[in-house]
Amino acid sequence: MYIGKAAQRSGTTIKSIRHYEDIGLLPPPQRRGNYRVYSEQSVERLMFIKCAQQLGFKLKEMLAILDEHHGQALPWDVVRNAITDKKQSVLDQIQALHNQHAGLVAFETRFLAADQSCQASNLLEQPVDARLLAMA
Repeated sequence: MYIGKAAQRSGTTIKSIRHYEDIGLLPPPQRRGNYRVYSEQSVERLMFIKCAQQLGFKLKEMLAILDEHHGQALPWDVVRNAITDKKQSVLDQIQALHNQHAGLVAFETRFLAADQSCQASNLLEQPVDARLLAMA
């Protein structure tokens, strides 16, 4: 099938397919004259690439996974290890975001307490300069 049909079937773009070929993620297709002709295996690889990208894999990571692979079947043991590593990375990111959220909650609490303190000092009608000095 030609590049347009391969793009349509895999849910990618012609530009993406050409890019994947340029960086070595997709093997060069056969040619019929000036036209690229893609196999069903190429379309399956394109769908794998698209799915992996949607799950957070970078193109460089996929290159490492598929680097030694030139056969018809994907290197499932390598893919499985990469998925395990990516899952751990996502869990680490979730933990980091949880910690960031907890820090924001604590910061907000301190900010609100300081804001209330400043409002209370306004009630005391301190001169502006004294309030600025007290904050320094």
